[in-house]
Amino acid sequence: MARRGEEEYDYLFKVVLIGDSGVGKSNLLSRFTRNEFCLESKSTIGVEFATRTLEVEGRMVKAQIWDTAGQERYRAITSAYYRGALGALLVYDVTKPTSFENVTRWLKELRDHADANIVIMLIGNKTDLKHLRGVATEDAQSYAEKEGLSFIETSALEATNVDKAFQTILAQIYRIISKKSLSSSSTDPSAPILNK
Repeated sequence: MARRGEEEYDYLFKVVLIGDSGVGKSNLLSRFTRNEFCLESKSTIGVEFATRTLEVEGRMVKAQIWDTAGQERYRAITSAYYRGALGALLVYDVTKPTSFENVTRWLKELRDHADANIVIMLIGNKTDLKHLRGVATEDAQSYAEKEGLSFIETSALEATNVDKAFQTILAQIYRIISKKSLSSSSTDPSAPILNK
């Protein structure tokens, strides 16, 4: 079988990264899409996105990952940012309890502006800073269960669980989409792009 190029894919899934400024969203994105980490990472201004194509349950999925500024002053882009998103990675910093407390506000914003069926994963980032931990894994796990979110802890610096987080959410989206395409014969304009 010939190796498929980066441009060949069966599905295109838009996934958004949300959370407070400084929690590591941009480094999660660069670790997943380019296997890079930047210690001097600057705050994102506006919106950036990157892509990576990978195999999910035998199908080629192009993940289009959108990264946005966590600062309040950029919130005007909200509805356009969430439009068409099938998944969201809600990120907090395990060393900053305030970033975890703000998860509730981010989740409300997400549920107010995104599709009702969006797949959401809560991510506790920066686990490499064990000595500075301020949010217990158990607290985040029980919050995620209560809200119906999947949960994982990551370290973009050490590349711990970064691929696993993205692969898990993409597989969850794929399962939902493949069930929908089996049960629905009508064409839904908001459906993910099936590239045939």
